[in-house]
Amino acid sequence: MRFIFSISTIFLFGLGTLVSAQEQEYFVEAVPEDAVVLPMALDDVIDLAHEQSLYSFRSKNMYLARYWEFRSYKADRLPILSLEATPVDYDRSVVNRFDSETGTEYFSQRSYFTSDASLSLRQNVPFTGGVFDVTSSLSRSQNLDDEDDIQYASVPVSVGFSQPLNGYNRFRWESRIEPLKFEKAKRDYLQSLEGLAIQATDYFFGQVTAEINLKIAETNYSNADTLYNIGKGRFEIGTVTQDELLDLELSLLNASMEVTRAKVNLRQSRAELSSFLGLEDNVVIECEIPDEIPELKIDPEKAMTLAIENNPDILDFQQRMLEAEQSIARARSESGLNANVRANFGINKNADEVGVAYGSPFADQQQLRVSLSIPLLDWGLRKGQIQMARSNRDVTEATVKQERIDFEQELFIQIMEFNMQEKQVEISAKADTIAQRGYDVTKQRFLIDKVDVIKLNSARNSLDAARRNYISSLRQYWRSYYQMRQYTLYDFVDNQPLMQELDYLLQQ
Repeated sequence: MRFIFSISTIFLFGLGTLVSAQEQEYFVEAVPEDAVVLPMALDDVIDLAHEQSLYSFRSKNMYLARYWEFRSYKADRLPILSLEATPVDYDRSVVNRFDSETGTEYFSQRSYFTSDASLSLRQNVPFTGGVFDVTSSLSRSQNLDDEDDIQYASVPVSVGFSQPLNGYNRFRWESRIEPLKFEKAKRDYLQSLEGLAIQATDYFFGQVTAEINLKIAETNYSNADTLYNIGKGRFEIGTVTQDELLDLELSLLNASMEVTRAKVNLRQSRAELSSFLGLEDNVVIECEIPDEIPELKIDPEKAMTLAIENNPDILDFQQRMLEAEQSIARARSESGLNANVRANFGINKNADEVGVAYGSPFADQQQLRVSLSIPLLDWGLRKGQIQMARSNRDVTEATVKQERIDFEQELFIQIMEFNMQEKQVEISAKADTIAQRGYDVTKQRFLIDKVDVIKLNSARNSLDAARRNYISSLRQYWRSYYQMRQYTLYDFVDNQPLMQELDYLLQQ
C-alpha cells in the first residue's frame, strides 16, 4: 500500500510540475498591461454598437439602397427632359442610280455628312398607363460632292401620346407595391437595430460569463490550495485518508488548469466584443452587470396588436400577395389581344437655311397608328401562363396564411416566456445567495472536520452552478426584452413606439 501511495504521489507531483511549467509558458494575462479599460453598462454597449458596428453600417446602407429605389419610383412619375443628338454621321457609299433621260441604271459614289438633335419632354400617365411626349428636333444634311447642297429639316413642336390597350397598367400596380416596399424597408431597419441590441447582449454577457468563470476558477484554486494544505496536515495525524488527500491534490491541479483556461476564454470573449463594436485591439471593455431589471409584464393582446401594426413581416405578407395578383394581371394582358395606339401631331419644314427652316408657314405633321397582336395558335401556351400565375398566387396565399399563424403563435410564446423571465431572475438571484451561504457553512464544517471532501466539493459545484445560472437568467431576460421590442417595434418601458423618421441617415 505504501508503495502504491509513493507511486501516486510521484505521479501527482510530476503532473503538478508539468502544469506549473505550462502556466509559465502559456499563461495569458486577463488584462494586458497596455490595454485601455472602458467601463460600460449594457445600454452603453448597445448604443456604441448602433453607432459604429459593421452590422449597423450594413443595415444603414441596405435601407439607403431601398430609399433610392423608392426615389426612382417617384421620379418615374415626374416629367423627364432629355436631349438626344448625333453630332457626326458621315456616309460614303456606292449607290444604284437611274438616269431618266437614257433609261439606264448605273452605280456612283456619294458622300453625305448629317447631324441631328432633339429635345423631348416625356411624362408618364399613371392613371391610364400611357406616355405623353413633346418633342422638338432639327437635322442638317450636306452632300459633300456638292457644297451648295445643304438641307435643314425642323420639327419645332410635335405632341404625341402612346397608350397600350391590353388592360395592364404597371403604374397602378407600382403605386400599390412600391410605397409598401419602402415602408417595409424602414421597419426592417428599425427592427435591425433591435436585432443589433440582441447581438450586443449576447457579446456583453458572453464576456460577463467569462469574467464570472475566471472569478470562480480563481476562487476554486484558492480554496483548493487551502484545503490541500489542511488535508496534508490532517493526513499526518491520520484524520484524512490517503484517497481523500489524493482527491484534494487532484482538485488543486484541476483548479490550476481551469484558471489558465478561464483567462484564455476571457481574453477571447473580450476580443470578440471589441471586434463587434469596432474598437481597437488594445481596448478592453469592463462590463458592468445590470443587476436591476424593470418590473414589466407585457399584455399579450396589446403586444399582438402592436406587432400586426408595426412588424415588417406583416407588410411582407401584403407585398407578396400583391405581387402574386400583379403576375396574374400581367399574364392575362399578354394572353389575348394586344393593342397599342400612337397619336402624334406637330409641324415641320425643310429649307436650305436654318432661319428659313423655322420660319412660317409650316407643314402639318400628323400620325395615328394602331398596332395589333392577336394569338391564333399557341398550343395553350398563354393559357398555361395564366394558370401558372394563378397557381403561384394560391401557393403564396396558403403560405402567407400559414406564416401569419406561425408568426402569431411564436409571438405569443415569446410573450409568455418574457413574462416568466423576471421571476426566473429573482429565483436565480436567491439561489445564488443561498448557494453562497451553504458553501460557507460547509467549508467551515470541513475546517472543523465535521464533513468530508465529497460534501465540500458538492457544495462548491452547487455554488458555481448557481452563479452561472444567475448570469444566464439575466442574459435571457435582456435577450427576451429586446426580442419583444423587435417583434412589436415598441418600447414597453417608456410606453412609446420605436417608429421614427430616418431622414438623418440621408445626411451621413
